[in-house]
Amino acid sequence: MIQFKKNTDLKIIWALTLVHFTGDFYHSFISPLLPVLIQKYSLTLTQAGFIAGISRFLAFVVQPPIGYLADRYKTRAFVLGGPLIVIVATSFVGIAPSYVILLLLVSASSIGSSIFHPTTAGMISSYSGRNFTFSMSIFNMGGTFAFGVGPLFITWLVAGYGLEATPYTVFFGLAVMYYLYKIVPMPVGEGLSDLGLIGSIKEIFGPVWKSIFLIWVVMVLRAFVGQSFLTFFPVLYSWEGHSLMSVGSLVAIFTVAGSVSGLIAGHMADRMGFKPVFYITHFLTPPCMLLLLYLPGNWVYLGAMLAGFFILATLPLGVTMAQKLAPGGKSMASSLMMGLAWGTGGILTPVTGKLCDIFTIKPVLSVIAFIPFITLWLISLIPKEVSQAD
Repeated sequence: MIQFKKNTDLKIIWALTLVHFTGDFYHSFISPLLPVLIQKYSLTLTQAGFIAGISRFLAFVVQPPIGYLADRYKTRAFVLGGPLIVIVATSFVGIAPSYVILLLLVSASSIGSSIFHPTTAGMISSYSGRNFTFSMSIFNMGGTFAFGVGPLFITWLVAGYGLEATPYTVFFGLAVMYYLYKIVPMPVGEGLSDLGLIGSIKEIFGPVWKSIFLIWVVMVLRAFVGQSFLTFFPVLYSWEGHSLMSVGSLVAIFTVAGSVSGLIAGHMADRMGFKPVFYITHFLTPPCMLLLLYLPGNWVYLGAMLAGFFILATLPLGVTMAQKLAPGGKSMASSLMMGLAWGTGGILTPVTGKLCDIFTIKPVLSVIAFIPFITLWLISLIPKEVSQAD
């Protein structure tokens, strides 16, 4: 059985994981509701892809500056204010009177998500003791588990009570935020107050930028594959006759499997190093993504589990490696792997949507599924010492 060291502050790790869970729980409502939103606003797949793409683009734009500010200033505004914005904005998506207002609400939710992610991830190492990778995996599990149960919850609610019921979800979120306000500590600053943005980047990443860049590219490609599937496989199965609850269940299985695999991957990386875990998961990802697309009948649920298990496994590892390489700027390092990488991969989602409009969804996703094979070469270029766990 895995044991935490005595110097791991379980209470704070729990609080930060709950912040991650709460913000991502609400932010996860968007993807499984796309089939309903497409119907309500008569959207093309390109427009649907833009809804997903704007979310990723804002992560690309917002997270790195927030990571810089979080390392510079000691404040709880980012940790608590971010999920609060997500809760309020996402709760009203169901009653948006137009496509434009829908985009504004999704944008606000995405900005809120981008605000809290780098700060909370950056705080993990301050309270994790010697169990850094495993603690980061627990923190990551909070988010991926939220993206599992969130779609299940919102599709149940909308299927039973309609889109007009989504505003009532705000009350649960506000109650959780009041609890978090009582227990979340003040972040620890990184001593970068005398440096500007460019100076901070040079100070933090200068000696290790090549390794950081390699890891970042791997995470971008991983994010592009995962987000393309999460955006369009719910639409595919909705069109193939699955109910809204069934679609929500598929998304839930996909992401919950990813939360479990992230935890396992973190434990394995602490024992055998990062590189073998990257090799195994990225090699097995393409065949499992194809199983998700082509397994018949109820076997599709098995495909969703296997696909989510492997495509999401390495998310916490990329963040951990970046923080170990750049310990003087943990929030900025986290923003690179969680925001800039996630956002860069997601910016291409509208392109995936356009291709799906031209060639249909299944052939396009079938080609995208092979991208993790490309990352195997990039993983081989990561220096051996970078891939070792402490």
